[in-house]
Amino acid sequence: MPIPADKTRPAERMLAAGTLPVAATLLTGTVALYITLVAFGNITDFDSNQQYVRHVLAMDTTFKDDDLMWRAVRSTALQDTAYVAIIVWETLAALILLTATALWARALRRPVGLRRARRAGTIGLLMVLVLFGAGFIGVGGEWFAMWQSEDWNGLDAATRVVTLAGIVLVVTHLPSAGAPADGTEGRES
Repeated sequence: MPIPADKTRPAERMLAAGTLPVAATLLTGTVALYITLVAFGNITDFDSNQQYVRHVLAMDTTFKDDDLMWRAVRSTALQDTAYVAIIVWETLAALILLTATALWARALRRPVGLRRARRAGTIGLLMVLVLFGAGFIGVGGEWFAMWQSEDWNGLDAATRVVTLAGIVLVVTHLPSAGAPADGTEGRES
């Protein structure tokens, strides 16, 4: 005879939800914490990364190849607008990932919420991937030749974030052993 849900301990209920939802919760929470701290740092210590964005866009620490320097953005107003846009994007991604983490945690108790948690997490993780992959690696690293700078090169850090967010995205989309194969798992009405 099965034990009624209200008689089980919280740890047993969490483990009964399966290891993938637990992993998705913790991993999404890790990225949420990271991007929240990044956004918070950029808001409370605005000047530090403002200088980073200005130097990358100005291309003033690159090889100064005439074939590339036409790409440089020298207007501090445009540089600062780009930096504020980055902070807004980080903040939105943080809020979405914090929400996704809460939804994943709730889904550990009520699996009907798995789809909503996965959707929210996917949106937040894709926002992080777009910012660090397309934004910092693609646009900053290649278009603005950030890879040439010894002083203002954020490619290693961006690569770490893309790797982490990409792994978390894959984990959150792995099929769970307890989920039906027909895709009806956690349907919300």
